Amino acid sequence: MANPVYKILGQAAPASTANADLFTVASGHHNIVSTLVIANTTGTAATARVFARIGGATAATSNAVMYDVSIAANSTNSFTLGISMNATDILTVQTGTSNALTFTAFGVEI
Repeated sequence: MANPVYKILGQAAPASTANADLFTVASGHHNIVSTLVIANTTGTAATARVFARIGGATAATSNAVMYDVSIAANSTNSFTLGISMNATDILTVQTGTSNALTFTAFGVEI
């Protein structure tokens, strides 16, 4: 078994309300997302969505991990998740308000 590497798996600050891929698990690797931090950098509450897409499946309610979770103005929320992901799986994020949220995934790459 390969040695685990603890790292920032991905970061994104979506400029639009379209889906944005936070990271894709590299070929021959596995990732465990331990914590997802969402920061609202604006003075207005904004909603967040997070999708764990097996093999790059389309983001949908069937693979939503978080859906329309409200992030208060000028605040940061941390979510302990423990999501196990295999090669080609994708963690995708979406903000309900353009330029409002930043997403950072912390975890382990194996």
